[in-house]
Amino acid sequence: MSSSRISRRYFFFGSLLAGSVPAAGFGSLPSLKHLGYRSPNEKLNIAAIGAGGKGRSDIAGCVTENIVALADPDEKRAEPTFQKYPNVPRYKDFRQMLDKEGRSIDAVTVSTPDHMHATAAMWAMERGKHVYCQKPLTRTVWEARQLTLAAEKYGVATQMGNQGYSNEGARECCEIIWSGEIGGVTEVHAWTNRPIWPQGLTRPPAAAPVPATLDWNVWLGIAADRPYSPEYLPHRWRGFPDFGCGALGDMACHILGTPNMALRLGAPTSVECVSQEGRNPWSFPTKAVIRFDFPARGSMPPVKLFWYDGLKEQPKIEGVPAGELIGDKDINGSLFIGEKGMVTTGCYGERTRLIPAARMKDYKLPPPMLSRSPGHYRDWIRAAKGGEPACSNFSVAGPFTEWMLLGIIAMKYEGKLEWDPSRMRFTNNSEANRHLKPTFRKGWKFS
Repeated sequence: MSSSRISRRYFFFGSLLAGSVPAAGFGSLPSLKHLGYRSPNEKLNIAAIGAGGKGRSDIAGCVTENIVALADPDEKRAEPTFQKYPNVPRYKDFRQMLDKEGRSIDAVTVSTPDHMHATAAMWAMERGKHVYCQKPLTRTVWEARQLTLAAEKYGVATQMGNQGYSNEGARECCEIIWSGEIGGVTEVHAWTNRPIWPQGLTRPPAAAPVPATLDWNVWLGIAADRPYSPEYLPHRWRGFPDFGCGALGDMACHILGTPNMALRLGAPTSVECVSQEGRNPWSFPTKAVIRFDFPARGSMPPVKLFWYDGLKEQPKIEGVPAGELIGDKDINGSLFIGEKGMVTTGCYGERTRLIPAARMKDYKLPPPMLSRSPGHYRDWIRAAKGGEPACSNFSVAGPFTEWMLLGIIAMKYEGKLEWDPSRMRFTNNSEANRHLKPTFRKGWKFS
């Protein structure tokens, strides 16, 4: 690692070892392991909060390390993981796991439903654990802000699970735009074929007996008490606002990641749900179009960003040649419209190319301006061992999640919502502000 890229962590720990920082205790150096970091050659002890579903792939992403504890309230869903790690302690409640196994845990993966991301991550960070948290980082704007602040306060390594941030194509897209190839970007379109789970419901979920393999109380977590319904599990919880964030929360962290990175978007000044279908009291709509407006940022011009979900075919956008594929064949992707041209990417920033594609025939990519990722999980693991902060650490993922989640609130109201990020408030709709922060069930609140 070059001297210009030595992280603050390496500088601090190097200074400790060199003796330029006062040692703790009776003249002895503090243990780096005690401070929460390990040598790059040591393995991390990782606990999983959520061992079924996405938890399986998150655990698999950490296969180079030690898996030392598992927590999941749904035994049936987690059973494949339990079988793979038969000698690892298992819990239904992650709070008990962190209390009882905490001394042997360095880091955690958080792979719960969206509504429990913030609480699980906060419990872990307060105990000095590094955190890899699935996307979206949180279910509400306030929670995202709290996790951003907590990660800085506790000095732990963090990463949100939007793996496109580590994609080579996402970096190439940034470099194409930063080189000036398409001029200043003034408009972005991003879209997905999601939801692929029920939304646009015409009735509330039907109650049913709780399965013997499920701790419904723990699964509910911070959410208000209600009867169990098989219509929530597995993964269908994404369509319910108390548990998930719909198609926007599921896919925008991937698809909008490249625009967020390439255009250094920051916070929008306003958000508006332009259209939607299947609006109802119980779930997210079947499809929606949301517009975000971003101000000028340094030398970059203002940007209009349009999000589309529930699509069955790629969106028809003015200036795109007839028959030209934009995004990927699965109907996920983004399109940047600049003053001199257009560039498109797939769902995770892959297959970055100029539009029309014929422009790529003799085009040479600009020299790299960004460092390349070793992989999204390895990026986080490296940070947890004292390396550079991960590419989607919470100082990046938190503000990104904040502005993305504004789109969910916009679905609830007609017209444009004006946003003040410094006050974390809508300035023209006080009613909308009540959706910025969750209501915590007794026993689950964090400050």
